[in-house]
Amino acid sequence: MSLMFGFHMPNFTFADARGPALFDRVVQQAKAAEAAGFETTRVKLSTLVTGVVYRNPAVLAKQVTTLDVISNGRAMLGIGAAWNESESRGYGIEFPQIAERMERLEEAVTIAKLMFTEERASFQGKHYSVENALNSPRPIQPGGPKILIGGGGEKKTLRILAKHGDIGHWFGGDLEDLKRKKRVFEEHCATVGRDPSQVVLTLGAGVLIVESEREGKALLEHIPEQRRASFRAVTPEQGADFLQAYVDAGFGGFTLNNPTLPTPEAIARAGELIKLMNSKPARVG
Repeated sequence: MSLMFGFHMPNFTFADARGPALFDRVVQQAKAAEAAGFETTRVKLSTLVTGVVYRNPAVLAKQVTTLDVISNGRAMLGIGAAWNESESRGYGIEFPQIAERMERLEEAVTIAKLMFTEERASFQGKHYSVENALNSPRPIQPGGPKILIGGGGEKKTLRILAKHGDIGHWFGGDLEDLKRKKRVFEEHCATVGRDPSQVVLTLGAGVLIVESEREGKALLEHIPEQRRASFRAVTPEQGADFLQAYVDAGFGGFTLNNPTLPTPEAIARAGELIKLMNSKPARVG
C-alpha cells in the first residue's frame, strides 16, 4: 500500500509564533477543502483537525458528507479534542476542561459514524444528542468518509482512536517515543478488540525540504525558536532516508505544511521526496 502524504494548510496562529512566522491571514478549513474539491480530482480532503468544540457534530458530519459528494468520494473527517483556548475564547466558543472535551470527542465521532451509515441517525449522550437526523444525499464512500483522529494522549485519545478511528495523526516527535506510543495504541486496540492494522498512523513530518544547506539555515530562522528543534532541513533524498525509519516502525503517512513549503519550488521538491519514498520497500519489523 502506498504511503499517505498530506499538505497541511493551518487555519490558526501558533501561540508562540513571532514576526514572519505569524500567520496573520488564514483561511477557514471547511471552505478551503470545498474549494479544493472543485479544483482537484485525486487528492483527499480533510480538516487536520477541527476541534470538537467548534461545531455541532451532526452538522459537521453533514458538512463532511456534502464535501464527499462534491468531491466524488474524497472527503475525510479530521477531528480532535481541541487545544487552542485563546482561539476559542476569541470567537466566543465555550472551551471546557480536557476531560469534558474528550467526552465530547467520543460522542461526536459516534454521531458522525451514525450520520455516515444511517439515513436517519439518533443518539442520546451526555453532551450531544440527535433525533432522526437526516443526512441526504448520502456519502459517496461506502460506510462514509474515513475518520481521522488527531492527538496522542495515551489514556483517552488513543483509546478513542482504537475504538472509532480509521487514521491517527500525531505531530512528530522522537522516534523511540513514537514507537512506545504506538505500542500503547496497540494495547488499546487489544482491549477494544480491534486489529491495529485497520488504522493508519500518520505523523507531521517535521522536515524543511530544501535545495541546499544555505537555504535550509535561512528557512529555519523563520521558525519560532521554541519550535525549531522539531524541524530539520533536508534535500528530498535526505528527507526520504530520514523518514524511512518511521515507515519501518509502522507509520503509514506524513503531512507537510505551507510554512515549511513556502514556494512552488519547495512543493515540487516535496513531490520528489514523495516519489522517492513510495519507491522504497517498507521494512516493518
